[in-house]
Amino acid sequence: MTTADPAPRQVHAVDERLPLRRLAPLSAQHVLVMVASPVSTVFLTGQALGLGPGRTASLLSAVLVLCGAGTLLQSVGVWKIGVRLPFVMLPGGAATALFLQTAKDHGPATATGAVVLAAALLCAVLPFYARVVRLFPPLVMGVAVLLIGVGMIKVGAQLITGQAGTAGYAAPSAVLLAAATIGCTLLLLLLLRGVWRQTAVLFGMGAGTLVAVTTGLGRFTPPGDGGGGLALPRLLPYGAPHFDVLAALPLLVFSLTTLAEITGQTVLNSETVGRTADPGRDVPRVAGTDALVSLLGGLFGTSLLVTSSENIGIVRLTGVRSRFVTAGAGALLVVVGLLAPLSRMLAGIPAPVVGGSSLVIYGIIAVMGIDMLARTAPGAPANSTVIALALTAGLLPVVAPDIYQGFPGWARTVLGSGVVAGTLTAVLLHPLFRRLAEPDGGNGGSGGSGGNGDTGGSGRTTEAAAVPGTGPGA
Repeated sequence: MTTADPAPRQVHAVDERLPLRRLAPLSAQHVLVMVASPVSTVFLTGQALGLGPGRTASLLSAVLVLCGAGTLLQSVGVWKIGVRLPFVMLPGGAATALFLQTAKDHGPATATGAVVLAAALLCAVLPFYARVVRLFPPLVMGVAVLLIGVGMIKVGAQLITGQAGTAGYAAPSAVLLAAATIGCTLLLLLLLRGVWRQTAVLFGMGAGTLVAVTTGLGRFTPPGDGGGGLALPRLLPYGAPHFDVLAALPLLVFSLTTLAEITGQTVLNSETVGRTADPGRDVPRVAGTDALVSLLGGLFGTSLLVTSSENIGIVRLTGVRSRFVTAGAGALLVVVGLLAPLSRMLAGIPAPVVGGSSLVIYGIIAVMGIDMLARTAPGAPANSTVIALALTAGLLPVVAPDIYQGFPGWARTVLGSGVVAGTLTAVLLHPLFRRLAEPDGGNGGSGGSGGNGDTGGSGRTTEAAAVPGTGPGA
């Protein structure tokens, strides 16, 4: 009597190991789609902080290497670090906005300290994940994302105009070059299809640089220093971090809000690859890796780095769900980040080109905030009141920058940040107004509608973006 051989264990699609001839082009495709976000973010940071081309190139090297390392960790997983899903890691666009605002108000060393504190806070709250994430339903997240987008548009505009009182401030040539960059980006968004559409910002920056060189509206000046073919990230580029909890408050609040976004993205990614979602197990692994890589990022001069699911479009298009494809993309990013000639070339892009591209990216962030609010029954009296008051608190420092001028320093730091003021207002008022609305059947139903949106609305925000790097966490 013979016994049948046991059936071979079937490997899940997410754990499939592909041959190199298939893995290499698929990984390169992921890199092409995601590289626009770190490149544009670094240019924005370099221009806003007044970094020279050489220091910008060094920062770009650090960001690409860390994004690659984070992507590898999330895709492959080491012990309890990394979720083992096809995720990629990118610099957070919203986090960059807060980092730059902190650097402007308190100096880059304090901004670096804020990144370190925010990463440490994210690690500290992970054991209490279930309780913390309830503070940031889609209504609160929508307010925060909208305010971040509005604040960042102001930063992008300053890249175009330059600093007030300096030579060439608001020069017509700079405004025209930014407009040309925006026009090229929009044209590419209209013409490109599929995953190529996600490269519109990157190619738009290239087209804007070409316009600058051919028309004389700007100059392409890559740094010539640093010789050799290897680019090594610079440790503590702004000096030793300075820790100021009040100055770090915007990034501290933001680090907590990312838990809601990470939850949605983890569920979305799990469903896409056909793996059963388990937020209680997976979200702390994703967030812990974000915190670890962000901590390193702070030491190398970057803002918070966040895991993103914007590459999910490629997974759906190709049907290849293997996490080793994104692991290969992470390895490629590390290699690209260490190639000095490429970093120097990218660091020479004119500031108005970067500013024009950033207006597209951060305008979309603001629209995504509006979209998130639209899914929370904003017409319900309770929700509309919370949204109105939260946006008022958040926009006051933008439209009237001197409104808190006579207040103590700590109050100016908290109330003068539109994101912090608006988000905290929403966090405090949202549960209060929902409780008040519950006895009234009509309003209670509306509040329940908002509550239903709380259970996963944030999971769809990143995929809604038309261009890379525009998710609330991205």
